[in-house]
Amino acid sequence: MIAVRDLDLSVAGQTLLANMSFDIRNGEFVGMLGRNGVGKTTLLRTLAGLRPIERGSVLLDSRNIAALAPADRSREIAFVTSDDVFADRLTVREVVAAGRYPHHRWWQWTQEPRDAEAIARALSVVELQQFANREFTTLSSGERQRVWIALALAQEAPILFLDEPTTHLDLRVAQQILKLLRAQVEGGKTVVCVLHDPNDAAAYADRVLLLADGGILAFEERERALSAELLELAYQVPMEAVTTASGATRIFPRHPA
Repeated sequence: MIAVRDLDLSVAGQTLLANMSFDIRNGEFVGMLGRNGVGKTTLLRTLAGLRPIERGSVLLDSRNIAALAPADRSREIAFVTSDDVFADRLTVREVVAAGRYPHHRWWQWTQEPRDAEAIARALSVVELQQFANREFTTLSSGERQRVWIALALAQEAPILFLDEPTTHLDLRVAQQILKLLRAQVEGGKTVVCVLHDPNDAAAYADRVLLLADGGILAFEERERALSAELLELAYQVPMEAVTTASGATRIFPRHPA
């Protein structure tokens, strides 16, 4: 579905990531990992068509993403950021309704029945139907994150890009968000998600894109990408991976003896 070829990314004139080529398959959960400042958000925004490409290409179903009109791109890709954005004076339903804009001509402002159905369905998926008429600013951080995901679902795009969707969330809420995203993959969507915790990638991702200084350290099935050796190179701290009795992999920093 997404083909990246010979991609270079620069920030303030300095090359951040270089010579990247990889494919993201239809219907998979890709977890993107790497230390702070390595370029995860920059890469995600570039894949979503929200940032200019200096060298190389990003193809969406063989179409150059840089050549797509914003509305066309938004019908294919929904982007959810962790930026602390406040929708002042808007209700939850009004925020989610913004996801329907790509499905209207610029002169069409009236919601149609299919818009109402998509909004209601998105609110139901994130279990916020009862909050539809609440002001967005009255919600908790976890509830706000679910609203942003509902907005993305209302777009009805087949691809979801999420930048650190569990940031500032407690363990229970973070797991709810990740389970929700996993359910979207099981329903046929493609999810590409920047994560901080390798254990979240181990639990929910199909493949892991592991970034280090300058480029891709690994893009493999999670069992291969989340080895202690690769994680040590990525995060520059001693790591160990442990297989639990249930067969799950858990990753920990190795503390001095």
